[in-house]
Amino acid sequence: MTAAIINGKEIAADIRKEIKAEVESLKEQNLIPGLAVILVGNNQASRTYVTMKEKACKELGIHSVMVELPDTVSKESLIEQIQHLNEDSEIHGILVQLPLPGHINETEIIEAISPDKDVDGFHPVSIGRLMTGQDTFYPCTPYGIIKMVEAINVNPEGKHVVVVGRSNIVGKPVGQLFLNLHATVTYCHSKTADLEYHTKQADILIAAAGRENLIGPRHVKEGAVVIDVAMNRNSEGKLCGDVAFDEVKEIASYITPVPGGVGPMTITMLLFNTVKSLKLMNKNNL
Repeated sequence: MTAAIINGKEIAADIRKEIKAEVESLKEQNLIPGLAVILVGNNQASRTYVTMKEKACKELGIHSVMVELPDTVSKESLIEQIQHLNEDSEIHGILVQLPLPGHINETEIIEAISPDKDVDGFHPVSIGRLMTGQDTFYPCTPYGIIKMVEAINVNPEGKHVVVVGRSNIVGKPVGQLFLNLHATVTYCHSKTADLEYHTKQADILIAAAGRENLIGPRHVKEGAVVIDVAMNRNSEGKLCGDVAFDEVKEIASYITPVPGGVGPMTITMLLFNTVKSLKLMNKNNL
């Protein structure tokens, strides 16, 4: 068996077509989705990512605002900027690009964003709603993973999902999303004894630990769906994931590549959430 490739670029492109059509329909009603991104400092990776978001907004017709602040900005000044955006009726989504400088507490900044504009899905209110099975803004990468599984027509109900990694950004929320879809979920992490025992039971295996080649063929059950979330650099400086792709693809039924797998889905679901926010704010007029 050689696994079918789950092409994140193609799936993201299909979703973006739907978003663009919806944005055009909303504009006919004089409703324009607006996304504000706050960039603190000059981290090159963050700047590149923000530029990609701006480009995607432009392609889909979403109003985009970028607020650039120096890495010396105070916590108080940053929160003041967020409050201004919270009150701006033309902005429906606010994202503070992480990481922040060490003198700023990221948790306090995330909590300053209005839950109604939390399109990144990291506010405690959003996470609480996710945990209790309510509709909310789901974190973008985990939500993208759900959309990828939907795209290959795999129903998580009754499946055993094993998540390797327990970050607040991917590991924990993606497991909860699958649990809400009636999967049985196991979390593994750096302290898990006998990782292979657990991963070998997975019908759907999510690798999100950030360790090159952590998951090899001995970790994967025949016919499993393998989703590689990680973005690592190998000894040659090339992007790679947590999964030994060439070996595991001969065992799995479906597998995501790195790059070109989960990555393209993240910004796409951010834009999806931004449009969703506008619709929620205008639900009485739609």
